Amino acid sequence: MTTRPRLEDMQRAGFPMGGEPLAALDLADTLMLAAQPPVDLIDSPATSATWWTLQAPRLPEAPTPTPEATRALRAAVRDVLDSHLAGRPPQDTSIEDINAAAAAVPTSPRIVRTEAGITTQTRWHTEQGGNAALAAVAAETIELLASPARLATLRRCANPSCSMLFLAATKRRTWCAANVCGNRVRVARHYERTRGETRNSP
Repeated sequence: MTTRPRLEDMQRAGFPMGGEPLAALDLADTLMLAAQPPVDLIDSPATSATWWTLQAPRLPEAPTPTPEATRALRAAVRDVLDSHLAGRPPQDTSIEDINAAAAAVPTSPRIVRTEAGITTQTRWHTEQGGNAALAAVAAETIELLASPARLATLRRCANPSCSMLFLAATKRRTWCAANVCGNRVRVARHYERTRGETRNSP
């Protein structure tokens, strides 16, 4: 459950942002809030299934969650992350929804014998229902909120017309994706610079 999708693969599938260290962030970024009206990138069963397929290598095996369940968890995840960035408390229902999704599929550690020797795995207990993929995304969100050091790297894209969230591995990262917002800003700056030079030329 460590192989995250590549940004290029996400973009090829129609998602401008993705490949973040946490699937929870990729899920939050499937709603483009800066657009008017907001754009839901998983508004159909097909697009929702495509998103889950891209995320599958890093999540426990599970049936593809329904679009309704996916959007409900996304709303909760987005609210708690946006609340943190805005310095306001999240909605109680968001906390409850994340906790419920995580608790629906308990986990336990187990040892497994492999050719390389003994290793450990996490077992997801779906015997009583629940969806392990949704539970894993909820658990990631909880773990992020419980880690002050990692939470301090949470950013919103510096482009005012973008709402994408990401974890900044370095202080220099300010854009969601260099080939999206980073490139747009560079082009806009170049345009303003050359326009200014044209005005000032004799």
